Amino acid sequence: MRMRHKKNLDSRLGAVEDYLITLRNDSLNFNDALSENHILDLKEMFGNDNPVYLEIGCGKGQFGCTFAKQNPDANIICVEKVKNVIVIACENAQQQGLENIKFLNCAGEYLQSYLPSKTFETIFLNFSCPFPKKSYASHRLTSERFLNIYKTLLKPNAPICQKTDNMHFFEYLHNSDFEDNIVTEYEEKFASQGMPIYRLEARLKQN
Repeated sequence: MRMRHKKNLDSRLGAVEDYLITLRNDSLNFNDALSENHILDLKEMFGNDNPVYLEIGCGKGQFGCTFAKQNPDANIICVEKVKNVIVIACENAQQQGLENIKFLNCAGEYLQSYLPSKTFETIFLNFSCPFPKKSYASHRLTSERFLNIYKTLLKPNAPICQKTDNMHFFEYLHNSDFEDNIVTEYEEKFASQGMPIYRLEARLKQN
């Protein structure tokens, strides 16, 4: 189902422009993503050279904002392709006065067009759509085509951390001894319903 355009969306996006990364071309298709490179200068954007983390599919920004608040000496870029959703994430960051978080409104296929390679300390995938049907497997953010994109963006041996309520993807329970857990809005919802949450940390093999 297509999400309805939020009332005053354009003016709301304009009000949070300091948090929303402006793209030189936001109409790339998948085939263009590798050739149309408009790489962002992250040091200039954040005003420092602190380590940078990446969240893909940030939703309303609860994880990203909490991470930014807990890690003032790190930066985080949060990616969300739905404008109706990313505007809420930007507003949350603005309300908290966070200076080390930015939001990128694009699909995962385009990331190589904008983000510098071998840069990110960790990629976070929190409650991504599992696309359980086999015919949609290529859309999963853990599919081979996306893993190949992440491989170019991550620093050597840097991890991908993913959480989900889908036991077929992960084997890490919400009630384990994992420290420094940041709860997302989806995790809060599912955990309150007694549903187990799974977390996986993986490192891609480097060529």
